[in-house]
This record gives sequence, C-alpha cells and structure tokens, in this order.
Amino acid sequence: MIKFVVGPSGSGKTKWLIEQANEEKKKGNENIVFIDSDDEHIFTLDYGVRLVNASEYFINSSEKLLGFIAGILARDYDIGKIYIDGIYDIVEISKNNIDELTSDLERLSQKYDADIYFGLNLQKTDLPDDFEERVTELKIEG
Repeated sequence: MIKFVVGPSGSGKTKWLIEQANEEKKKGNENIVFIDSDDEHIFTLDYGVRLVNASEYFINSSEKLLGFIAGILARDYDIGKIYIDGIYDIVEISKNNIDELTSDLERLSQKYDADIYFGLNLQKTDLPDDFEERVTELKIEG
C-alpha cells in the first residue's frame, strides 16, 4: 500500500508522519524505517524507528530513490512500514513522474508486504485523479 500525505509547507505533514511511525512502532513486531532528507528528527522519532538520511546516499532522482527503497527492503524482510519525508528537497516529485514512481513503489510494497507513506509538498489537486484513495491532505490551520 502506498499512501501520500500532502499539503503546503507548515501544514503538519512531518508531524503526522512522525506520530504515525512512533505509534506503529509501539504497536507491533515489524521494523519501521523513516527516510528523510536530513537528521533533524532523530530525537523526535522513537529510538526503535530506523532514521535514514537520504541526502547521504547521493539520491537525486526518482529512479535512485526507488533503488534505494528496494535496497532497504531487500536488506530487512521484517520492515512493515516505510515513512518518507522531505525527499522533495533532493528529488523532483511531480505530475511528470509520480505515476511511474507510484506504480514501481506499489510493486515493491506488495512484494515485500511493506506499507509506504510518502509526504509531499503538493496539493491533492496536483496528483492524478485515481490517487484519491491514497491521499491524506493536510492544511495549514488558522
């Protein structure tokens, strides 16, 4: 399962993803990975959640991101959830490549039985119409 958490900067996507990762870690037996573009949230995440700073691995395209995620899943068959935040700082994710990336991620998700949650600085309307069930949209309160 691939899910997108979308909204403008400051809408709470990172907070939502961290809370979900921490809650899932408390619940179960699966390993959880949190991929980010920096180490800023190292003390916010549960110590049992594996934080990976993607910017340290020369990831600068959706193809490299896909290979990176595949490598993580190949290394640890007990991963149940992957949360991806801030990756749009180092990889372009747009209408031009999101269909193919999602299709490839969905195949990985099914093969390794791991859910992938993807935070993006986009609006729901920026995504293809058939993504409706995959999207949680957050808005800036105020």
